[in-house]
Amino acid sequence: MSWIVGKSLVELNVNGEKRTVAVCPSDLLLDVLRNQLGLTGAKPGCKNGDCGACTVLMDGWPVKSCLVLAVEAQGHDVLTVEGLGGKSPVQAAFVGHGAFQCGYCVPGFVLVCHAMLAHHPQAGEETMEEWLQANLCRCTSYGEIRSAVRALTEVKETT
Repeated sequence: MSWIVGKSLVELNVNGEKRTVAVCPSDLLLDVLRNQLGLTGAKPGCKNGDCGACTVLMDGWPVKSCLVLAVEAQGHDVLTVEGLGGKSPVQAAFVGHGAFQCGYCVPGFVLVCHAMLAHHPQAGEETMEEWLQANLCRCTSYGEIRSAVRALTEVKETT
């Protein structure tokens, strides 16, 4: 970590790419991703960890980037929805099942579901409900989101 004009240079591994950013010790990962790296998939919703619109994956686990300092992300792999490249089975399932209305919460839900399926490929109803509790949809697309996730777990179970 180097210092420049009251900020420190931090190297972040975001979407498989090393990126150097100048941050204050109090800068949130959410703000750095959006404002310095141009990755706007993580959304500022509540900014207190309740809604999950800002969810990213850190070392494969969902975190709310509004609760993570950018300096804390150094040395970890951060994956944003942009890092999925539009080719994720979860993204396809969300589109196929109409699992969105306004779309604001969708990136967070997609990443939570991506992580859930990585850690629990045959997730049952209880596991799915537990993981989905981490995010809120204000437009009430929960039925469609559950259908998309169920379709993915059914595919995983038969392969």
